[in-house]
Amino acid sequence: MGTINLTLTDILIIYLIILIPIFISFYLKLGLVKNIIISVSRMSVQLFLIGLYLKFIFQINSFIVNMLWISFMILVANFSLLKQSKLPVKALFPWTLIGISAASVSIMAIFVWGIISPAPFYDARYTIPIFGMILGNCMNSNIISLERFFSGIKKNEKEFIALQMLGADLNEATLPYIKTALTTSISPQLSSIATMGIVSLPGMMTGQMLGGAIPMTAIAYQIAIMICILSAMVSASTINLFILRKISFNNQGMLKQAFLK
Repeated sequence: MGTINLTLTDILIIYLIILIPIFISFYLKLGLVKNIIISVSRMSVQLFLIGLYLKFIFQINSFIVNMLWISFMILVANFSLLKQSKLPVKALFPWTLIGISAASVSIMAIFVWGIISPAPFYDARYTIPIFGMILGNCMNSNIISLERFFSGIKKNEKEFIALQMLGADLNEATLPYIKTALTTSISPQLSSIATMGIVSLPGMMTGQMLGGAIPMTAIAYQIAIMICILSAMVSASTINLFILRKISFNNQGMLKQAFLK
């Protein structure tokens, strides 16, 4: 049995549900009404357009087109993570691109091209959605880890300086902040994984079952994608933290001016 389609009327009814958070925001004066409306509107337009484009990509199913789309996804994700981390985009864009692209592409290649092995191996139905899930989570973990790393050092500047005055080199002085940044960025994902299946039914598994897949097949895919996502998140965040540690400090072991804003 295939997925039951939602009619235009169904979608319009769904949109009425958004009145609940709008009312709460208005009643409690949270100041989020405009943000809610803009966010939902942007999501709707973007998903509609991307749906049309993905239909086009799936029909063509070209290796070159798929790789160009993956490259575009990486560039947008990298720009977004720097912007949301409030870090200098121009100075760091090529550096953070290394971590997020290396981790997401390599993990996707192992899972899709090495394990699932669709024919052709670059099949857009597998490569694009799975890569999107991995990349999106890598972006979110990098936003948290980079923001926490730099804000931690700035907030504890005296402690950071004291460590170096006591003889710690830059690697030793920054290690506690790297550990905190990684732990903070990964902990929500670990909590989600630990309660998956009991507290929540994850999106990929639910989507496959709605599409007619048998539960055990959907569960196998979900386990695989969650392990891939976790591995990519940890890898991307670690790579970028270690790279930025090399380029973000001056010869005196202090943050460069561009990172103090």
